[in-house]
Amino acid sequence: MLLERLPEFVSAHPILVLGFVAVTLALIANEFSRFTRGYKALTPALLTHLINRENALVVDVSPLNDFEKGHIVGSKNVVMSQFDPENKLLAKAQELPIAVVCRNGMVSGQAAKRLVKAGFKRVHWLDGGIGAWQAADLPLARGR
Repeated sequence: MLLERLPEFVSAHPILVLGFVAVTLALIANEFSRFTRGYKALTPALLTHLINRENALVVDVSPLNDFEKGHIVGSKNVVMSQFDPENKLLAKAQELPIAVVCRNGMVSGQAAKRLVKAGFKRVHWLDGGIGAWQAADLPLARGR
């Protein structure tokens, strides 16, 4: 009964149907790109596990003044304008898991892509950035 009325609904509401198809295709494309991008998204809890169990290098690509206001304990600051996968700090850690963070998770995603493109295999990205870290009520260090 429902499928019999589908053509009638589609002809009566073409914009609604096109919108539904567009949103569905965008979701599929987003999920596909998430699986093929080469780096993994982490929650604050998973990042804590990675730091404690696998000695992950945490690289904060925030501007220096934001880094000094609050950063994950033990993280290294490499501002995005100077971010280079060939950097001596990063080159030494090519075999370690590397987690890239920033204030909100947007800029660090770009840095993670650059690391993957440079051949790093264990690249991670903190989804939501320092904001997510704070929302999980985890500590931040101040200063350098």
